[in-house]
Amino acid sequence: MSELRTIAQRIALSVILLSFLSFANEAAAQDGKALFKANCAACHNIAKDATGPALKDVESRWPSKQLLVTWIKNWNKAVATGDAYAVKIKEWNPGVAMSVFENLSDKDVDAILAYIKTETDALNAAPTTVPGGPGGKTEESDNSLLYGVLTLILAVVSLIMLQVNANLRKLADDKDGVPAAEPIPFYRNKSYITLMTIVLFVIAGYFLSQWAIGMGRQKGYQPDQPIFYSHKVHAGTNQINCLYCHGGAYEGKHANIPSVNVCMNCHNNIKEYGGEKLYKEDGTEVNGTEELKKLFAAAGWDPAQNKYVGQGKPIEWVKIHNLPDHVYFNHSQHTKAGKVQCQTCHGEINKMDEVYQFSELSMGWCVNCHRESKVDFNDEKGGGNKFYSIYEKYHKEIKEKKRDSVTVSDIGGLECQKCHY
Repeated sequence: MSELRTIAQRIALSVILLSFLSFANEAAAQDGKALFKANCAACHNIAKDATGPALKDVESRWPSKQLLVTWIKNWNKAVATGDAYAVKIKEWNPGVAMSVFENLSDKDVDAILAYIKTETDALNAAPTTVPGGPGGKTEESDNSLLYGVLTLILAVVSLIMLQVNANLRKLADDKDGVPAAEPIPFYRNKSYITLMTIVLFVIAGYFLSQWAIGMGRQKGYQPDQPIFYSHKVHAGTNQINCLYCHGGAYEGKHANIPSVNVCMNCHNNIKEYGGEKLYKEDGTEVNGTEELKKLFAAAGWDPAQNKYVGQGKPIEWVKIHNLPDHVYFNHSQHTKAGKVQCQTCHGEINKMDEVYQFSELSMGWCVNCHRESKVDFNDEKGGGNKFYSIYEKYHKEIKEKKRDSVTVSDIGGLECQKCHY
């Protein structure tokens, strides 16, 4: 009977160990996902090309994992090795340089690559897209619920095995003539109750914190607009500069929504849509000419008479990108002074028929960008932003080869009052 007791104990311990390993694996996956979202998602998508190339099967494309890790941390060092693939990737999107992530440890990079591999395997096994015709967004798989259910099952099995072990111990003691008390049912056992209470508090705390962190975040938000406006047609096919409609994005705090008159500068001559077919996210085909009629009605324009015949009214566009009231954000500070491309925050807007929020726009996302983004620092040759000439310490360190660049965080980009009123 003692052998049975030993076997039962080993089984129970094994199940408990597997349960903990399940939690550990989930935590590692979550860490990799969090690191990917914070550092990579602004420019990369796993399934499709974005500002940077798609990351599906990325490890298999590089000559070695070590070179890939070097590229992720500092692409300059990878290019300096002379590797042909590193040079090719450098030229993948001319004019857009990858950020440097030397703050990431090898463990962090491994976690990110593990997450990418997990997502790659999921895509290879069963790729899923949200219905939407051309331009449908890829839906990322999330195994958190599966991990949670498996962990719960393992926990229940562990409790059952512990109870079986207690009963076997009592049988063994009875056979040996050793007096023993009746086993306490697990639902009355104080140790079990305490353990379950702690586990429930931990689980509840985790989900509560995740819910609290996600409050106010609208990544992926894609409202229906009063008029179907395709950025793909305007900024993509017709190459209209973003600043033509959103002039404030370069010179002012706000990007501004263009007035109806801005639209009519072109559409008093363009009265019908003759481009490629348009689709909504759900796959519904859009009649471009009918959408133009909505614009003419708002402008009070009669295309038949080719003149304004009524009182115009503003179009009630639905705002997509929102920041909390206590957050200060200045577009010109980023686009003009910082030379940040629109796509960095808004994604490949020139490929979107219906615009959606591409980035998290969370505090962590912004802070990480400030840590990694280099400022246009004033140099000895007279280039760069002359404002930065006041940072004598950094100029001295650059001359002494102690640093090769200055990031936003170096010049106060992480100070609370920089972004908060």
